[in-house]
Amino acid sequence: MDIYAIPDLAAFPARDRILLTAHDLFYADGIRATGIDRVIAASGVTKVTFYRHFPSKDDLVRAFLDHRHGRWMAWFVDALGRRGAQQRIGDGRALLVLADAMAEWFADPVFRGCAFINSVVEVGASVAGAADIAREHKREMVEVIAGLLPDVPQRMAIAQAAGLGVDGAIIKAQMGDAALAREAVGDLRRLLEALVASLPAAAIR
Repeated sequence: MDIYAIPDLAAFPARDRILLTAHDLFYADGIRATGIDRVIAASGVTKVTFYRHFPSKDDLVRAFLDHRHGRWMAWFVDALGRRGAQQRIGDGRALLVLADAMAEWFADPVFRGCAFINSVVEVGASVAGAADIAREHKREMVEVIAGLLPDVPQRMAIAQAAGLGVDGAIIKAQMGDAALAREAVGDLRRLLEALVASLPAAAIR
């Protein structure tokens, strides 16, 4: 499933057309490499209309990150659910479905890594609020991961470690071809298995 494919833009209001277009261009080619004129042309709006909705490129970048957060988190929760995570909550082995979800994402032909890591590297503190949105995205990702785990004292520590493992796998997959992406998934799976093994025996069924 292409989690980034956008529907027919003509059916959307101008602001949505701009944002959906910017989402795909920023993610595929980068924020700095994508100029406002390109977004305007690709979304089929006038400059007046664009600036009415987004007074500056920074405003568009923040809107892109907010939109991307909601879109990716919806996919993430759905991907975990499709692999039976909700039925396995309370069993420490539910953590292992993270590797399967990442394998699905890495196989997507438009996968270009984590938009939030990419954005912080690209614009950093130069776009006010961008780093805050990225941090909140990662915090919520870890919260979802924690929700897979049994209620044990080390629950959040394990979720944080798993989140770092996910980010590491994303970066590794982004750096190479399909073979490297598969290797990244294998690395992540081994880390997750080690984290599961660190849980009390009663938390693993």
